[in-house]
Amino acid sequence: MKKVFYILGILALTLLSSCAKDPIFKTEAVEMSGQWYVTCDAVDASGNVVLEDPDLFDIGQFIILTSSTAKNTATEMMLADTCDETFWDFRCKINADPATMTFSATDSENFFYEDCNATVTGGKIIKNGATTPSGMPADAIEFYILFSDDIYAGKYYDRLYVHGYRYTGFVNDD
Repeated sequence: MKKVFYILGILALTLLSSCAKDPIFKTEAVEMSGQWYVTCDAVDASGNVVLEDPDLFDIGQFIILTSSTAKNTATEMMLADTCDETFWDFRCKINADPATMTFSATDSENFFYEDCNATVTGGKIIKNGATTPSGMPADAIEFYILFSDDIYAGKYYDRLYVHGYRYTGFVNDD
């Protein structure tokens, strides 16, 4: 009977030790990476809204993504929309500062359209800075963006103000 308990004990220890988990790999920009539900307003040079419409350019709310680049450095990220023809179809490298949760880019190449560069200013992510439609707190994102092929910039507004909250996964927040 002792042999049975001994064998069962060794078997149990073997099974428990095999459940050890590998550490989760995190990218350098993990705190700033995510999927964001955003809207867009047109603003003047001072940042005052000149065209505020929940459906500006007939796009309403849309999704953008922030992620690490292939270099996986903390000072460089990708900023992109989902390229589903709802906004501008852009994918650009931006400069990032994880310590202050800020980002920017000057005349960044658009990897989606080669004849359209983007300038991103005033980019920041604010921990628990937004309230989702369901009333829950979420991280907020905001930035100004100007596309080199924007024919309305300079005539009707200076740049676009994009702002919103991090995707929560809850149906009531979609």
